Amino acid sequence: MTETETNAYDVVVLGAGPVGENVADRTRAAGLTTAVVESELVGGECSYWACMPSKALLRPVIARADARRVPGLSQSVQGPLDASAVLAHRDYYTSDWKDDGQVGWLDSIGADLYRGHGRLTGPRTVTVTGPDGGERVLTARHAVAVCTGSRAALPGLPGLDEVRPWTSREATSAKNVPGRLIVVGGGVVATEMATVWQALGSQVTMLVRGKGLLPRMEPFAGELVAEALTEAGADVRTGTSVESVTRENGSVVAVTDNGDRIEADEILFATGRAPRTDDLGLETIGLEPGTWLDVDDSLRVTGHDWLYAVGDVNQRALLTHQGKYQARVAGAAIAARATGETLLAQPWGAHAATADHAAVPQVVFTDPEAAAVGLSLAEAEQAGHRVKAVDVDLSTVAGAGLYADGYKGRARMVVDLEDEILRGVTLVGPGVGELIHSATIAVAGQVPVGRLWHAVPSYPTISEVWLRLLEAYRDA
Repeated sequence: MTETETNAYDVVVLGAGPVGENVADRTRAAGLTTAVVESELVGGECSYWACMPSKALLRPVIARADARRVPGLSQSVQGPLDASAVLAHRDYYTSDWKDDGQVGWLDSIGADLYRGHGRLTGPRTVTVTGPDGGERVLTARHAVAVCTGSRAALPGLPGLDEVRPWTSREATSAKNVPGRLIVVGGGVVATEMATVWQALGSQVTMLVRGKGLLPRMEPFAGELVAEALTEAGADVRTGTSVESVTRENGSVVAVTDNGDRIEADEILFATGRAPRTDDLGLETIGLEPGTWLDVDDSLRVTGHDWLYAVGDVNQRALLTHQGKYQARVAGAAIAARATGETLLAQPWGAHAATADHAAVPQVVFTDPEAAAVGLSLAEAEQAGHRVKAVDVDLSTVAGAGLYADGYKGRARMVVDLEDEILRGVTLVGPGVGELIHSATIAVAGQVPVGRLWHAVPSYPTISEVWLRLLEAYRDA
């Protein structure tokens, strides 16, 4: 019988997506030996099935939509998109689902990669089962970081497995354009994928259980996106639940709660996420498999001074950029604790992921784009802040009119009346995704409204909306 190989490291990272990569980068930069365990592709969900392929698919869609609103150019871009070229563009940005480049990067920082399924088998101990069935035991002197992310959560509809539904993975990696596509859900994945496939030639029907799209943003964001999807030809049905799904003669048949029967070639369920913690051996350290992991602001798991949960698995903010931010904080905290440095865990300190609570930015790459940071008006009020919201029609800004004929958009600034700082900002309109970082700086920096008057926006750009928002607040 072959003896199981055991290797000791300062840090063991479970998951080599962007979160795990960033934890490893920070711990290696601090001189800590680091092992990274990955069961699929190095680079994770974001690189192969989420951020990169979805945005590669969306970019031609948005570029064409923008061009169609520019005089002198609009008549030249009225034809259909070249779907084959768009899908090839997507394949390029996923490196054809090969991870050689990302493996090379891990090598360059001096982290050791173990391919296989890693499970906790006790405190500070991870057992990796490789593709050949062989096992290796990794021990961690200082920390184990769980960075395994999340997966699509499917509803418990009878027979759903036999229907072979799309999740976000199939929606971003599909090789052909379905003639008809049902999209179940109204969040970010649902709206972005409806935008893509409608533009590539699918007839899209959206079935949304709630009152509108993008429920985590200000209501006007979902309203403007729904209006644009409808104008593009999609059938958007809100207040609608799916009661049953079957596949008949190759077609998907969905029956709604009001008795409608809808046929399509494929059906996408974009109905939430679940943590990838069900087969990590959590039970060996007193935690429940399949659950989200509770952490403090240094990303350390409650009750375990050696265990960190970073990114989606802690459910703080299920966004790649936020997970990478957490990874930088966690890596620095692991290094500080390992070397005996002072832990700077106060709000906005080097070892506290404060932005998870106060300044989470997000862009939805639909047409129009929707971008937000911080709290919505409703969230600010529910949190007990005394706030005022001021709105501006983005079409009144000179830069918006130059950007596109018939520009439609809206901006909202939520101001804390006690401190006169911004609690949140929401922008909806073509091109606003590139504006959200200025809002993020204002919110994260807690910049007083009085100082923002001195941040002069360049004319004529869409960013002049900042001046209009300040004027609206002053005159309210």
